[in-house]
Amino acid sequence: MGQFIISVGREYGSGGHEIATRLADAFNVPLYDRNMLDHMAEKNGIDAEDLYKHEEMKRRGLTRTVRGYSSSVQDTIAQLQFDFIRQRADSGESFVVVGRCAENVLREHPALISIFIRGEEDAKTERICRLYKLNKLEAKAKMYRHDKKRKAYHNYYSKMKWGDSRGYDFCVNSSLMGVEATADALYNMISEYLKSNNVI
Repeated sequence: MGQFIISVGREYGSGGHEIATRLADAFNVPLYDRNMLDHMAEKNGIDAEDLYKHEEMKRRGLTRTVRGYSSSVQDTIAQLQFDFIRQRADSGESFVVVGRCAENVLREHPALISIFIRGEEDAKTERICRLYKLNKLEAKAKMYRHDKKRKAYHNYYSKMKWGDSRGYDFCVNSSLMGVEATADALYNMISEYLKSNNVI
């Protein structure tokens, strides 16, 4: 079996993380999301909670660069995650990765298949209400806050704009069929692509 890497960008509430999890399970490959911070924390002997506070956030305030290294905690954590993704890709491993600008980090990698999951506002709001026991106003505020953070992070570290269809191989509205059916459809399409290229 050849190598394949599936990157999944997502709007908050679209079910993108669940879709990524389903794809990783269906293809029987590792899923990398914020758990890569656990790998880094263990390797460097630090508390993962300290890393979680700054993940998927762009640099804030003034920083200085010394010998090519930024003094920004956000920059450092972002670069550690980008390096982790590159190392896994270079190792020949097949995997699914959620967010972390992976479609930009691995843009030139021949094994990359990039996906962006969006959804209708009402469907996303309902999902957030259900998962986090929030009312609609709270759910919408949470959705806007997370999407604003993701967009700022992505657009700061990537050349392509967050959610711009030109930056991805597949852009899917999960509200049309639901999360499970969307994951199944993506699995079937990706499987056909991998078979046609003799990867699986």
